[in-house]
Amino acid sequence: MSDTDSSVFESIRWLRRRLDDALVGGLDPKVWDNISSMRAGQNEYGYDPFGFEPEFLKYIYPVAERLYRHYFRVETFNIDNIPDDGPVLLIANHTGQIPIDGFLIGCALLFDRQPARMVRSMVEHWVATLPFASWFMARAGQVVGTRQNARILLGRGGCILVFPEGTRGVNKTYDRAYELARFGNGFMRLALETNTPIIPVGVVGGEEQLPTIWNFESFARLLGLPAFPITPTWPLLGPLGALPLPVKYRIHFGELMHFEGASDDEDRVIEEKVDQVKAAIRGLVQTGLRERKGVFF
Repeated sequence: MSDTDSSVFESIRWLRRRLDDALVGGLDPKVWDNISSMRAGQNEYGYDPFGFEPEFLKYIYPVAERLYRHYFRVETFNIDNIPDDGPVLLIANHTGQIPIDGFLIGCALLFDRQPARMVRSMVEHWVATLPFASWFMARAGQVVGTRQNARILLGRGGCILVFPEGTRGVNKTYDRAYELARFGNGFMRLALETNTPIIPVGVVGGEEQLPTIWNFESFARLLGLPAFPITPTWPLLGPLGALPLPVKYRIHFGELMHFEGASDDEDRVIEEKVDQVKAAIRGLVQTGLRERKGVFF
């Protein structure tokens, strides 16, 4: 390596250190200490087997904290129901056209919980094919959604977030707001196989961020999308109309649930257990709707 190359690399490292110092200096010290001391299965170099690096969160924190605290003004309830360590599945309702609910649940466990826990979400397979996105998602702790990856994370004491409704929940029109769509059975089979407890999570606020009047299904199929929502602002106002409204989110964490049985039981048996989780989530959502005083406050 030439002297010129060495000088360039040294300059880049200096800029990186200055950026890191500036970022950390602007963070809430208590929150950052809570996050940076978090144990999430990382090795001596600071990474876990999937590439997650807790230090990387300092690049996300400034924007995430402002969205969480000031734009969506998230309020959490009974967040201490989540165990301090050990494997756990967070099972939540899915709402809002844009899946911001998962992002906010993850922020809640980093910003509002002592000690912090890293929520691992299962992302779609095609994300891994995108050069920058795949690297970013890995560093930020997200993992391609395969059963084997989930087993590895739970085996290492991970906290995994699952939305059993999938796109069925997130793409509802507003006339079906807060109605729970059909749940898949996969999360329950995984919980039984790995002997992992479940925390039901009820999210209130997401349905109003982009209230959908109509789903233009034929156009969505033409574009290869799961849905093409029509809202009072989208597509009328163009890209600006696709921004979520500054609704207030309320996230309710239920009590720990344990299930026993064979993971390969017939669907009827598994569905009975799934229905118990679904009923718990429905109760949390109904409590949230009943107790809130308004959509934006």
